[in-house]
Amino acid sequence: MNRYPVWKYILIAVAVLLGALYTAPNYFGESPALQVTSGKSTVKVASELTARVEAVLKQENVASEGVSFDNAGTRASVRIRFADPDTQFKAKLLLEKGLNPDASDPTYLVTVNLQPNTPKWMQKLHALPMYLGLDLRGGVHFLMQVDTKAALSKRVQGIQAAARSALRDKNVRHAGIERVGDVIEIKFRDADTRNKAKDVLAGQMADLAFADSADGADLKLSVTLKPTALKQTIDDGVKQNIATLSKRVNELGVAEPIIQQQGPDRIVVQLPGVQDVARAKAIIGRTATLEVRMVDESVTPGSELSAAIPFNSELFTVGKGVPVVLSKDVVLTGDYISSADATFDQNQQPAVSIDLNGDGGRKMREATRERVGKKMAIVLFEKGKPEVLSVATIQSELGSRFQITGMGAAENSTELALLLRSGALYAPMTVVEERTIGPQLGAENIKKGLYSTVYGFAAIAVFMILYYMMFGFFSVLALACNLLFLIALLSMLQATLTLPGIAAIALALGMAIDANVLINERIREELRGGASPQAAISAGFDRAWATILDSNVTTLIVGLALLLFGSGAVRGFAVVHCLGIMTSMFSAVFVSRGVVNLWYGRKKKLTSVAIGTVWIPGLSK
Repeated sequence: MNRYPVWKYILIAVAVLLGALYTAPNYFGESPALQVTSGKSTVKVASELTARVEAVLKQENVASEGVSFDNAGTRASVRIRFADPDTQFKAKLLLEKGLNPDASDPTYLVTVNLQPNTPKWMQKLHALPMYLGLDLRGGVHFLMQVDTKAALSKRVQGIQAAARSALRDKNVRHAGIERVGDVIEIKFRDADTRNKAKDVLAGQMADLAFADSADGADLKLSVTLKPTALKQTIDDGVKQNIATLSKRVNELGVAEPIIQQQGPDRIVVQLPGVQDVARAKAIIGRTATLEVRMVDESVTPGSELSAAIPFNSELFTVGKGVPVVLSKDVVLTGDYISSADATFDQNQQPAVSIDLNGDGGRKMREATRERVGKKMAIVLFEKGKPEVLSVATIQSELGSRFQITGMGAAENSTELALLLRSGALYAPMTVVEERTIGPQLGAENIKKGLYSTVYGFAAIAVFMILYYMMFGFFSVLALACNLLFLIALLSMLQATLTLPGIAAIALALGMAIDANVLINERIREELRGGASPQAAISAGFDRAWATILDSNVTTLIVGLALLLFGSGAVRGFAVVHCLGIMTSMFSAVFVSRGVVNLWYGRKKKLTSVAIGTVWIPGLSK
């Protein structure tokens, strides 16, 4: 009656072993480490950099405990582990000097970091510790609001200029183009011309919607963005800002920064370990500019660079296609670029498609009309220092829309498109929330959170064992398994543990033991009714299951609502809360019954069970 088949015990054993495996990394701690990342937009960190790092350290007789190349995240890096902080900081100075010939313009950024001490065989199984949030590690938190109206206005302005340029190129006459809010109105004298203009614009810009109307004697064509394009414009603006912020945060030396979208138009920036709020805000809000310049082909810089540079030109030595001499005259700046996307040319080779606004298209036509076959360069200026992003040959006269070809690989075109978009913020942002957490406060939060969980678990264990005796012990064992499964899941998902998450773990313990209380009381009721111990155990688990399921499902619905509609700390609480409900249902019913069956199920003539005092109505001692 109360016996599990062997496969169920095997399943429980496997679950416990996996739980122990993925929970263990959280107990190994962390070692001092350094992280080497790229300091320039045109320089990539590759696995070959590990050899350079090892050579620098070996030359200075600095011992490390391992050098590894990490390409799992959004940016590649080389990580070096050390035995103590003194060696860590000594190596930092050596690597900054050895990897960067020019200290004022570093090619690579060397930042202080912490590396988990998890054994390599565990890391290969993706058994890694949880990340600690700001409130546990300390750092800076920004919640930034993207000005979506400005992003939309920029796109509409670009469409207005592009429409004027397209109609001019096709010799379609109109009676005026003006912008009314987010709608572009084009006036015509006759319907045929309006239809022709509609065909021209629809052929060049597929994301536009058109509506015909009349204004007295004039016929109007109202041009708007399609709903999908409107949403895409806002999404692209937010994503471009995130890409820009990610590149800028590299300079802060943050170990595990969190830069992610929250809602349709907000960005969360969390910088663990950073305490200088002023510097963080200055770097995050920094501006960068793009310039398009013509290559001065009268000078061919050689290896010695001994040739005289003309007065109206200058030499660039950083970036792709360098050294190269460019004219000081700027064809146009990045302010004229409305969008840049990775695409393919007519030969199905990777390329970058660039859209300019009307003024930009005019400037580009004037600059390239007489320069077909010449070379043109795109330069990124950040912190006053230039980097050449691309040097390409002009194949034909360029206008508001053109392509940069010869990218080689699709990865290169994607990267260049991102750089063209992320040289500056797409839309302005305002800080709507700012928090600073000190490292001492974070350590105190960890201590108090750990104590609250341990003391809560101990109090529950004492009460359950005293009140339910052996069944109380079974319940505590199931509760321990529940805590093991929950921490293992959080570690497998690489979730960021915050103070609300610790609160959710403590709450999960209380909710998990509630299911065992229902089971134990149900068994007591069956015993009061005169059922045999084996029948009482079977009926207790079976009849309590419906109540446990109902209560957990309703609580799970609330947790999912918090996860979907909440933000920040609320979502962190909701994630742990929902996972805790699922693990508690598994441990309180499946694991608990397995232990009870293992202990009592093997006894054929069971006369009593240790479940505390069973109060029978009408029967007194």
